[in-house]
Amino acid sequence: MKMIASCVAAAIALLGVGSASAAESEKGNVTLIYNDIVAPADQDGYESASKSFNKCLGQHGVKIPWLAWNHETGDTYRYSIAAGPMSWADMDKLREATKPCDSVWHSEGNPHLKTETASFLVAVPELSRMPKDDGAKPALIGVTLFTLNNGHDTDETFTDALKKIKAAAEKTKWSLDYTFYRVRAGDKDAPDYVLVAPYKSWADYGAGPNPAVWKMLENADGKQEADAIHKAIDGAIKDASSHVDSYNEELSYHPAKK
Repeated sequence: MKMIASCVAAAIALLGVGSASAAESEKGNVTLIYNDIVAPADQDGYESASKSFNKCLGQHGVKIPWLAWNHETGDTYRYSIAAGPMSWADMDKLREATKPCDSVWHSEGNPHLKTETASFLVAVPELSRMPKDDGAKPALIGVTLFTLNNGHDTDETFTDALKKIKAAAEKTKWSLDYTFYRVRAGDKDAPDYVLVAPYKSWADYGAGPNPAVWKMLENADGKQEADAIHKAIDGAIKDASSHVDSYNEELSYHPAKK
Protein backbone atom coordinates (compact mmCIF):
# COMPACT_ATOMS: atom_id res chain seq x y z
CA MET A 1 0.00 0.00 0.00
CA LYS A 2 3.04 2.27 -0.29
CA MET A 3 1.63 3.97 -3.38
CA ILE A 4 -1.56 4.85 -1.52
CA ALA A 5 0.40 6.44 1.30
CA SER A 6 3.01 8.20 -0.78
CA CYS A 7 1.80 9.18 -4.21
CA VAL A 8 -1.87 8.79 -3.92
CA ALA A 9 -4.35 9.83 -1.36
CA ALA A 10 -5.83 11.93 -4.07
CA ALA A 11 -7.86 8.97 -4.92
CA ILE A 12 -11.14 8.82 -6.82
CA ALA A 13 -14.73 9.56 -7.24
CA LEU A 14 -17.86 8.74 -9.11
CA LEU A 15 -18.45 5.22 -10.29
CA GLY A 16 -17.59 4.64 -13.93
CA VAL A 17 -21.19 4.37 -15.05
CA GLY A 18 -23.79 6.57 -16.67
CA SER A 19 -23.59 8.83 -19.68
CA ALA A 20 -21.11 11.61 -20.31
CA SER A 21 -22.25 15.21 -20.03
CA ALA A 22 -22.24 17.39 -23.11
CA ALA A 23 -19.24 19.30 -21.78
CA GLU A 24 -17.31 16.08 -21.14
CA SER A 25 -18.13 14.79 -24.61
CA GLU A 26 -16.41 17.77 -26.21
CA LYS A 27 -13.22 17.65 -24.16
CA GLY A 28 -10.07 15.86 -25.26
CA ASN A 29 -9.78 13.98 -21.97
CA VAL A 30 -10.59 10.42 -23.05
CA THR A 31 -8.00 7.66 -23.43
CA LEU A 32 -8.73 4.22 -24.85
CA ILE A 33 -6.48 1.72 -23.11
CA TYR A 34 -5.71 -1.89 -23.98
CA ASN A 35 -4.08 -4.16 -21.40
CA ASP A 36 -2.37 -7.08 -23.16
CA ILE A 37 -0.92 -10.15 -21.47
CA VAL A 38 1.48 -12.37 -23.42
CA ALA A 39 3.36 -15.54 -22.60
CA PRO A 40 7.13 -15.13 -22.10
CA ALA A 41 7.86 -17.02 -25.32
CA ASP A 42 5.57 -14.68 -27.28
CA GLN A 43 7.08 -11.35 -26.29
CA ASP A 44 9.26 -10.96 -29.40
CA GLY A 45 6.37 -11.88 -31.69
CA TYR A 46 4.01 -9.51 -29.89
CA GLU A 47 6.44 -6.60 -30.12
CA SER A 48 7.10 -7.28 -33.80
CA ALA A 49 3.33 -7.28 -34.44
CA SER A 50 2.99 -3.97 -32.55
CA LYS A 51 5.57 -2.37 -34.82
CA SER A 52 3.75 -3.68 -37.92
CA PHE A 53 0.48 -2.28 -36.62
CA ASN A 54 2.07 1.12 -35.94
CA LYS A 55 3.53 1.16 -39.45
CA CYS A 56 0.04 0.57 -40.83
CA LEU A 57 -1.34 3.40 -38.69
CA GLY A 58 1.26 5.73 -40.18
CA GLN A 59 0.50 4.61 -43.73
CA HIS A 60 -3.15 5.48 -43.21
CA GLY A 61 -2.44 8.84 -41.58
CA VAL A 62 -3.96 8.10 -38.18
CA LYS A 63 -3.74 11.34 -36.19
CA ILE A 64 -4.16 10.06 -32.63
CA PRO A 65 -1.01 8.85 -30.81
CA TRP A 66 -0.74 5.37 -29.27
CA LEU A 67 1.64 5.16 -26.32
CA ALA A 68 3.05 1.84 -25.11
CA TRP A 69 4.00 0.96 -21.54
CA ASN A 70 5.78 -2.12 -20.17
CA HIS A 71 4.75 -3.28 -16.70
CA GLU A 72 7.92 -3.30 -14.59
CA THR A 73 6.21 -4.57 -11.43
CA GLY A 74 3.09 -6.66 -10.94
CA ASP A 75 2.48 -8.85 -14.00
CA THR A 76 5.64 -8.13 -15.99
CA TYR A 77 4.33 -9.91 -19.10
CA ARG A 78 1.67 -7.23 -19.48
CA TYR A 79 1.67 -4.25 -21.85
CA SER A 80 -0.61 -1.22 -21.72
CA ILE A 81 -1.33 0.56 -25.00
CA ALA A 82 -3.07 3.93 -24.65
CA ALA A 83 -4.69 5.75 -27.57
CA GLY A 84 -5.36 9.42 -26.88
CA PRO A 85 -6.10 11.75 -25.28
CA MET A 86 -9.09 12.54 -27.45
CA SER A 87 -12.74 13.57 -27.35
CA TRP A 88 -15.59 11.07 -27.65
CA ALA A 89 -16.16 12.37 -31.18
CA ASP A 90 -12.51 11.63 -31.95
CA MET A 91 -13.15 8.02 -30.93
CA ASP A 92 -15.54 7.64 -33.86
CA LYS A 93 -12.87 9.00 -36.20
CA LEU A 94 -10.21 6.75 -34.68
CA ARG A 95 -12.29 3.63 -35.17
CA GLU A 96 -12.84 4.46 -38.83
CA ALA A 97 -9.20 5.42 -39.44
CA THR A 98 -7.79 2.23 -37.92
CA LYS A 99 -10.13 -0.22 -39.68
CA PRO A 100 -7.64 -0.91 -42.51
CA CYS A 101 -5.11 -2.03 -39.86
CA ASP A 102 -7.42 -4.46 -38.06
CA SER A 103 -6.36 -7.34 -40.28
CA VAL A 104 -2.68 -6.63 -39.52
CA TRP A 105 -3.31 -6.97 -35.80
CA HIS A 106 -5.62 -9.98 -36.20
CA SER A 107 -3.04 -11.92 -38.20
CA GLU A 108 0.17 -10.79 -36.45
CA GLY A 109 -0.82 -9.70 -32.95
CA ASN A 110 -3.67 -11.93 -31.81
CA PRO A 111 -1.68 -15.19 -32.03
CA HIS A 112 0.66 -13.88 -29.31
CA LEU A 113 -2.01 -12.74 -26.86
CA LYS A 114 -3.07 -14.66 -23.77
CA THR A 115 -5.73 -12.08 -22.94
CA GLU A 116 -6.62 -8.50 -23.81
CA THR A 117 -8.96 -6.12 -22.00
CA ALA A 118 -9.99 -2.60 -23.00
CA SER A 119 -11.65 0.33 -21.27
CA PHE A 120 -11.88 4.10 -21.41
CA LEU A 121 -10.04 6.34 -18.97
CA VAL A 122 -11.59 9.78 -18.57
CA ALA A 123 -9.31 12.36 -16.92
CA VAL A 124 -10.83 14.23 -13.97
CA PRO A 125 -9.00 17.57 -13.66
CA GLU A 126 -10.82 18.62 -10.47
CA LEU A 127 -9.21 15.69 -8.66
CA SER A 128 -5.82 15.99 -10.34
CA ARG A 129 -2.66 18.06 -10.33
CA MET A 130 -1.99 17.71 -14.03
CA PRO A 131 1.68 17.80 -15.09
CA LYS A 132 2.60 21.21 -16.50
CA ASP A 133 4.09 19.65 -19.64
CA ASP A 134 1.31 17.27 -20.63
CA GLY A 135 3.17 16.29 -23.80
CA ALA A 136 6.20 14.94 -21.93
CA LYS A 137 6.74 11.19 -21.77
CA PRO A 138 7.96 10.25 -18.27
CA ALA A 139 10.40 7.36 -17.99
CA LEU A 140 8.14 5.71 -15.40
CA ILE A 141 4.59 6.03 -14.17
CA GLY A 142 3.20 4.84 -10.87
CA VAL A 143 -0.27 3.41 -11.50
CA THR A 144 -2.73 2.83 -8.66
CA LEU A 145 -6.08 1.12 -9.22
CA PHE A 146 -9.00 1.85 -6.90
CA THR A 147 -12.24 -0.03 -6.41
CA LEU A 148 -14.75 1.74 -4.18
CA ASN A 149 -17.42 0.42 -1.88
CA ASN A 150 -20.89 0.54 -3.40
CA GLY A 151 -23.08 3.53 -2.84
CA HIS A 152 -23.59 7.10 -4.02
CA ASP A 153 -22.76 8.50 -0.58
CA THR A 154 -19.39 6.76 -0.68
CA ASP A 155 -18.64 8.38 -4.01
CA GLU A 156 -19.59 11.80 -2.72
CA THR A 157 -17.58 11.48 0.48
CA PHE A 158 -14.54 10.27 -1.39
CA THR A 159 -14.77 12.96 -4.05
CA ASP A 160 -15.06 15.69 -1.46
CA ALA A 161 -11.99 14.37 0.37
CA LEU A 162 -9.95 14.25 -2.82
CA LYS A 163 -10.83 17.81 -3.71
CA LYS A 164 -9.61 18.89 -0.27
CA ILE A 165 -6.36 17.06 -0.85
CA LYS A 166 -5.87 18.79 -4.18
CA ALA A 167 -6.58 22.18 -2.57
CA ALA A 168 -4.03 21.45 0.15
CA ALA A 169 -1.47 20.34 -2.44
CA GLU A 170 -1.92 23.59 -4.36
CA LYS A 171 -1.76 25.63 -1.14
CA THR A 172 1.51 24.03 -0.02
CA LYS A 173 2.97 23.74 -3.55
CA TRP A 174 3.36 20.00 -3.04
CA SER A 175 6.00 18.26 -5.15
CA LEU A 176 3.83 15.55 -6.75
CA ASP A 177 1.89 15.84 -10.00
CA TYR A 178 -0.79 13.23 -10.66
CA THR A 179 -3.82 12.55 -12.82
CA PHE A 180 -6.97 10.72 -11.81
CA TYR A 181 -8.93 8.86 -14.45
CA ARG A 182 -12.48 7.58 -14.13
CA VAL A 183 -12.82 4.12 -15.69
CA ARG A 184 -15.70 3.63 -18.11
CA ALA A 185 -16.85 0.48 -19.89
CA GLY A 186 -14.33 -1.83 -18.23
CA ASP A 187 -14.95 -5.51 -17.53
CA LYS A 188 -16.36 -6.83 -14.26
CA ASP A 189 -12.96 -6.74 -12.57
CA ALA A 190 -12.10 -3.21 -13.75
CA PRO A 191 -11.38 -0.61 -11.04
CA ASP A 192 -13.50 2.49 -10.60
CA TYR A 193 -10.58 4.88 -10.90
CA VAL A 194 -6.94 4.93 -11.88
CA LEU A 195 -4.29 7.27 -10.52
CA VAL A 196 -1.19 7.94 -12.63
CA ALA A 197 1.86 9.75 -11.26
CA PRO A 198 4.93 10.43 -13.48
CA TYR A 199 8.53 9.85 -12.38
CA LYS A 200 11.83 10.77 -14.02
CA SER A 201 13.71 7.70 -12.75
CA TRP A 202 13.69 4.90 -10.20
CA ALA A 203 15.53 7.23 -7.81
CA ASP A 204 12.73 9.77 -8.24
CA TYR A 205 10.11 7.08 -7.64
CA GLY A 206 11.92 5.72 -4.60
CA ALA A 207 12.23 9.14 -3.00
CA GLY A 208 8.50 9.81 -3.33
CA PRO A 209 6.89 13.18 -2.64
CA ASN A 210 8.28 15.35 0.13
CA PRO A 211 6.50 15.62 2.49
CA ALA A 212 4.32 12.50 2.35
CA VAL A 213 0.69 13.14 1.50
CA TRP A 214 -0.75 13.00 5.02
CA LYS A 215 1.97 15.24 6.42
CA MET A 216 1.36 17.68 3.56
CA LEU A 217 -2.34 17.72 4.41
CA GLU A 218 -1.60 18.23 8.10
CA ASN A 219 0.71 21.14 7.26
CA ALA A 220 -2.03 22.74 5.17
CA ASP A 221 -5.17 22.14 7.25
CA GLY A 222 -4.16 20.84 10.67
CA LYS A 223 -4.01 17.34 12.14
CA GLN A 224 -7.72 17.02 12.95
CA GLU A 225 -8.79 17.80 9.39
CA ALA A 226 -6.04 15.58 7.94
CA ASP A 227 -7.16 12.66 10.12
CA ALA A 228 -10.80 13.14 9.08
CA ILE A 229 -9.90 13.13 5.37
CA HIS A 230 -7.67 10.08 5.86
CA LYS A 231 -10.54 8.23 7.58
CA ALA A 232 -13.01 9.17 4.83
CA ILE A 233 -10.71 7.86 2.10
CA ASP A 234 -9.90 4.63 3.95
CA GLY A 235 -13.60 3.99 4.50
CA ALA A 236 -14.46 4.48 0.83
CA ILE A 237 -11.88 2.10 -0.65
CA LYS A 238 -12.89 -1.51 -1.12
CA ASP A 239 -9.65 -2.54 -2.82
CA ALA A 240 -6.47 -0.95 -4.16
CA SER A 241 -3.37 -2.19 -5.97
CA SER A 242 -0.42 -0.57 -7.69
CA HIS A 243 2.32 -1.21 -10.23
CA VAL A 244 5.04 0.73 -12.05
CA ASP A 245 5.24 0.98 -15.86
CA SER A 246 8.08 2.12 -18.11
CA TYR A 247 7.54 4.02 -21.35
CA ASN A 248 8.32 2.00 -24.50
CA GLU A 249 9.20 4.35 -27.36
CA GLU A 250 9.77 1.52 -29.86
CA LEU A 251 6.21 0.23 -29.49
CA SER A 252 4.58 3.67 -29.46
CA TYR A 253 2.98 5.39 -32.43
CA HIS A 254 3.37 9.11 -33.06
CA PRO A 255 1.46 10.81 -35.90
CA ALA A 256 3.66 12.44 -38.53
CA LYS A 257 4.07 16.17 -37.98
CA LYS A 258 2.98 18.44 -40.81
